[in-house]
Amino acid sequence: MGGGGEYVRVPPNKGECAKNKIDPAYRDYCSHLLIPLNKCRYANYFLPWKCTEERHAYEKCQFQEFEYRVKKLQEQS
Repeated sequence: MGGGGEYVRVPPNKGECAKNKIDPAYRDYCSHLLIPLNKCRYANYFLPWKCTEERHAYEKCQFQEFEYRVKKLQEQS
């Protein structure tokens, strides 16, 4: 997919995730983007037209992580 550069995986910081009350199910390689997204959502009362940059960055990370896992599975077979 047309991407702006190489995808870099950032491991989750367990201390930051715990401090910001990130559910364990969401503590993945994109949790560093979920923290500012949740802060923005709380500050803007979860209005869907707010926090678009943060949401886009988080969703892009999730998609790139999915592509990474698919690529690794294909390499195994």
